[in-house]
Amino acid sequence: MPDAKPPYAVLDIDATLSDTSRRIHFLDRRPKDWNAFFAHAKEDAVLDEGLAVATTLAETHEIVYLSGRPERLRRDTVKWLKDNGFPEGRIFLRGNTDRRPSAVMKLYRLKALRAERPVAVLVDDDVRVCDAAEKAGFTVLRADWGLDPETQPTLFDAQETEGRT
Repeated sequence: MPDAKPPYAVLDIDATLSDTSRRIHFLDRRPKDWNAFFAHAKEDAVLDEGLAVATTLAETHEIVYLSGRPERLRRDTVKWLKDNGFPEGRIFLRGNTDRRPSAVMKLYRLKALRAERPVAVLVDDDVRVCDAAEKAGFTVLRADWGLDPETQPTLFDAQETEGRT
């Protein structure tokens, strides 16, 4: 009898695996400079706890990366994950014109993944995404290791009201 496929572990990228603190200032401006914010994503430092969580989960789960980054960043995202030692996994990014709030976009994808096989855990920093996932019955690990009280409200607002990351 063949082995069953392992459950999914779904991981956010920005402010969960990558340190966005050096580019968040692009979102403090009016108008927000989304092009610069995303152009500098490939320069993010690794959040050590995020890497440790991803590596540990990969031992017993199939890794799926679920990010609000636009699809146009796929090449940079794949390279960043590989160059920084993250485990291989499927990558789901936001469509380039998708402006739904992150909680809506990510919950839609989580439900689609759950239809394929169990989703063991979602690892995310966005409290609204985490709340929506928990309400829908998903187990959540809140990635509070990358939170900076000074910058996170800017990122959370961008994710929910502008549907950009």
